[in-house]
Amino acid sequence: MNLPSSSDNPHKRRFYRRKSFWLVTCGIVLGLALSFGGKKGMDATSTDDFCFKTCHVHPSATETWIKSKHFTTKSGVVTHCIDCHLPGTTGPEYYTEKARLGAKDIYGKLFKDISKIDWVSKRSLDSAKTFTYESACIRCHQNLFSAQLSKKGVDGHLHYQRAKGRLWCINCHLHTGHDRGKEAEEITGSEEAAERELDKQFPTSPEGFANYTEVIPGTILKIRMVAIPAGSFEMGSPETEPYRQADEGPVRQVRLSQFWIGRVEVSWREYDTYYAQRGTGGRQEFADKKADAVTGPTPPYGSPDQGWGKGLRPAITMSHHAAAEYTKWLSQTTGKKFRLPTEAEWEYAARAGTDSPYFFPGNPQQFTERYWLNRFLGVKTVPIGEYVWYQENSHLRTHPPEDLKPNPWGLVNMLGNAREFCLDWYAADAYSQYAQGEVVNPLGPDSGEEHVIRGGSYRSDAVMVRAAAREHTRTAEWLLTDPQVPKSIWWYSDSTDVGFRVVREMDEPPHVEGSRMDGQKQGK
Repeated sequence: MNLPSSSDNPHKRRFYRRKSFWLVTCGIVLGLALSFGGKKGMDATSTDDFCFKTCHVHPSATETWIKSKHFTTKSGVVTHCIDCHLPGTTGPEYYTEKARLGAKDIYGKLFKDISKIDWVSKRSLDSAKTFTYESACIRCHQNLFSAQLSKKGVDGHLHYQRAKGRLWCINCHLHTGHDRGKEAEEITGSEEAAERELDKQFPTSPEGFANYTEVIPGTILKIRMVAIPAGSFEMGSPETEPYRQADEGPVRQVRLSQFWIGRVEVSWREYDTYYAQRGTGGRQEFADKKADAVTGPTPPYGSPDQGWGKGLRPAITMSHHAAAEYTKWLSQTTGKKFRLPTEAEWEYAARAGTDSPYFFPGNPQQFTERYWLNRFLGVKTVPIGEYVWYQENSHLRTHPPEDLKPNPWGLVNMLGNAREFCLDWYAADAYSQYAQGEVVNPLGPDSGEEHVIRGGSYRSDAVMVRAAAREHTRTAEWLLTDPQVPKSIWWYSDSTDVGFRVVREMDEPPHVEGSRMDGQKQGK
């Protein structure tokens, strides 16, 4: 027996039609309500007032935005928070990023102590890339070659187009949205007292081989030079040292002649004096020059001090070539033999008679973020923070030298604040290239493409401020945003944590036969 189906029953057919109609109608109404409510919600949470008062907790964000060029443009257009800090599209990425950043800020406001957040470090380029969007810049600045654009701006934008995908707008315009002005040089009242004390420890006319003060002729600038005694040490790190890199070995016995080395890194006061005396107004990198000529740097592209102030802070962003030219100028000015330290001299001075990872007590595993347990328990900052400006205590910027303790030989900031150029060409296998036996006054490879850099910086993890840690210049990478053709040989556009200190030789240089990697026996 066949039962009638619902399709054969007119009452049931009408019931299902009404049910379908109301379901569709309710869906449409609910969708419209959600869309309308969602739009209202999006609009309400996208205002500047909401950003400043309800969600965000960034100190001085409003004040620095009002001071910036983006607050009110020449055309009268005001740039709002979401114009820079959300993608310039209206697709899924826009809503995803709004949710991500909103959740992050709400979490910070509810569960974090905002007084302990390192706001200074969040102004860095690496951090800004996580909340500033290239598409947002392009949405407003579609014409990169306006009639009012300067020659420098045209060169910069042409370079940006050629390096598409490798450069961001904020590589050059990092502080456009929030103008924080020029910071003071942090000259304090205690500086004069410190200088008087150093005058006692570093006389201008010492007897014999001793610490002394070098006064740059024609100025009042003083360079404190520390006398480093002749001696032997083990250069490099043993295989058992935590976080050791392959280029730090094998460990070699090295003997060095005595020399003087700068107590601190060359400061902006000193480097600006060189620039004032030797700086050129134009570009003369490829002009014919005599071999011993001292040339002068061209103007930097951008602000070489990063807006942190100059004064006693270490000079940075100059190239290895510029640092070497500075030492030539200092030699000619003083009549003494100044140069960059060799890699061996640098490590010998940094160790100051010690043979551990640092010249102070401690294991790199205690201090580094790379150790997995420290990510939960926090890194130990004592005693390393008493001697070294590094990523945990620097607020990601350089500092004047007198705030930290020196190493046992009286040298300040050997392991941090700014990384330092050395005289040697870099080779990953440099130590193994020397002949067997004790190496005397090694000078490194005869040639190369990049130079050795030693010591960590304000950006470094504790692993990279070990005495044996090695690095090298990265010329092409550090000139990425320089739009000039040819690129400058005086300034790095993309390296902000490398400086240098000077070495003064004895009257006779410490070179001996076989100090280069020429296969001759060492120590004879």
